[in-house]
Amino acid sequence: MTGFELALWLIPAFFAGALLYATVGHGGASAYLAIMALAGFAPAEMKPVALMLNVVVAGIGTWKYVRAGCFDVRLLGWFALFSLPMAFWGGGLSLPDAWFKPVVGVVLLFAAWRMLSPAMAVHDSQVKRAPLLGIALSGGAMGFLSGLTGVGGGIFLSPLVLLLGWASTRVTSGVAAAFILLNSIAGLAGFLGQGALPQTEALPLWALAVAAGGWLGAEIGSRRIPPAWIRKALALVLAIAGSKLAFL
Repeated sequence: MTGFELALWLIPAFFAGALLYATVGHGGASAYLAIMALAGFAPAEMKPVALMLNVVVAGIGTWKYVRAGCFDVRLLGWFALFSLPMAFWGGGLSLPDAWFKPVVGVVLLFAAWRMLSPAMAVHDSQVKRAPLLGIALSGGAMGFLSGLTGVGGGIFLSPLVLLLGWASTRVTSGVAAAFILLNSIAGLAGFLGQGALPQTEALPLWALAVAAGGWLGAEIGSRRIPPAWIRKALALVLAIAGSKLAFL
C-alpha cells in the first residue's frame, strides 16, 4: 500500500475524530495526532497537519457556538492575550523524535483522565468570575503546550475552566472552540516561520472530512445532545492512544 492509499484509508478516522471532539467544542488535534502516529507518520509532519485540521474544525465550532449563544467574550479575550504569544513561540520549537511521542502521549492521557471527572458539569448558578492572575498563568502555559505539541489547547482549557467554575459546560465549549482556533493559527504561524508546509497529498481530503465531522459535531454539541456521554467515549480512545504513544 502506498503512502497516499494509506492516507485515504484514514479519512473515516479523521471524520470520526472531528465529529466526537467538535461535540464538546474541541478541534480534534489530539485525535489527529494519535491517528497519524498509529499510521506511522513522521513527527515533523504530524504537528503542522494537526494544527491545520484544527483550524478548520475549531473555526466551524466557534461559529456554531457563538450563534447558539454559548460564549463568553471576556474569558476568551483574556485567555487569548496571554496564550497566543506563547503558542507562537511553542510552534516554532521542535521536540526531538524521542521526546515527541511520549509528550503527546502524556497529553492524551491527561485529557482522558480529565474527561471522566464528574466535576466537568457546571451549572450557570455556580459560575464565578475568573481572576486575571489565574487566566494569565494558565493561558500562557496552555498556549505554549499547544504550539509545541500541535494540540490546540482545548483539552487543557475545558477541564480547567469547568473545575474552577469559570463558565458553564456549553459556554466552556464555545470558549474552547475559539481558544483552539486562535492558538492553532498562532502555533501554525510559528511553525511556518521555521520551514515549509508538509507535502501531504491527502491533506485537502482530510480537511473536507474533518470539516464535515466538525460541522455535525458542533451542531450536536451546541444545540442538541449533552456532551457527557461523548466525554466518556473520548476518554477511552485517548487512553488507548496515549498509552501506546507514551509507553510503547
